[in-house]
Amino acid sequence: MADRGTSVVHKHVTLKPTYHVVNIVASADLHIDLDLYQLAKMSHDVDYEPEQFPGAIFKLYEPKAALLLFKNGKIICTGCATVKDVNRAVAEAVQLIKRLKALPKPKTA
Repeated sequence: MADRGTSVVHKHVTLKPTYHVVNIVASADLHIDLDLYQLAKMSHDVDYEPEQFPGAIFKLYEPKAALLLFKNGKIICTGCATVKDVNRAVAEAVQLIKRLKALPKPKTA
């Protein structure tokens, strides 16, 4: 007598999955050093707790994205659904950094 549990009948199945992009992860390099403390002081949207994580977290609401900013100028952008949104999010980070660079430097004695 044959064991019915070991006999498997395979049928040819054609799968046609549908999908949509909901999260793109992108990286960028600004090729400059960043002062993450000053960025966090300058913007309420930047959180920097070096004891917890070595990067600053820059949260954007339009487009909805989170960017990790690192001291060495590298950026990780996540949460965007389109490449256009990634470009806009990174451009927002660049604008924030340009505003920081434009601030007068504190005078030292």
